[in-house]
Amino acid sequence: MPIAKRLFDLALASTGCVVSAPLWLFIGFLIWLEDGRPLFLRQERIGRNGEVFRLLKFRSMWRHHEEVGLVEDRAHDPRVTRIGRLLRATALDELPQLLNIVKGDMSFVGPRALPLRVEDWERDRYRTIRDVEGYALRATVRPGLTGPAQIFAPKEIPRRMKFKYDLLYVRRGSFWLDVKLIGLSFWITFRGAWEKRDGKL
Repeated sequence: MPIAKRLFDLALASTGCVVSAPLWLFIGFLIWLEDGRPLFLRQERIGRNGEVFRLLKFRSMWRHHEEVGLVEDRAHDPRVTRIGRLLRATALDELPQLLNIVKGDMSFVGPRALPLRVEDWERDRYRTIRDVEGYALRATVRPGLTGPAQIFAPKEIPRRMKFKYDLLYVRRGSFWLDVKLIGLSFWITFRGAWEKRDGKL
């Protein structure tokens, strides 16, 4: 499956980049219109086998969001711009990650790409994501643009619970499961439900 999965990812991501190119321009214009540059956000994330890569996203927060004083992701986050709320609800802020998939840093389906350090409400329990139960097996596959945890797990549950969704995928992943999860992801995007704190479907 790894070779077939990679070929599928490469073909779908390349097609997606071409088809969505006008949308990239439109989104970039809206971000610039509301809050100027930069249009993109580059973040270090942990990939397969613990390798660090630079994940690309459309910027969804105000340029000087540090002044708000909040760190943790939460509902009605004042750090997020108006266009950013729409981008996050539809996951269009993650559209540039098609380039990460083409490069081979990511896959369409897999565990969520996370930063190394834990800096939210679980920082007293885990210093890095390597300390979370199940990390070693989870890190044997490429992180994904979508996956079981992204679709089915509520946002507020602990990382170790989200990792259980990921481990289930690592053990039982298949081409048809990938197709199903991608289809569900498009449905969530169409409904603008990615930022729901409980059920997205």
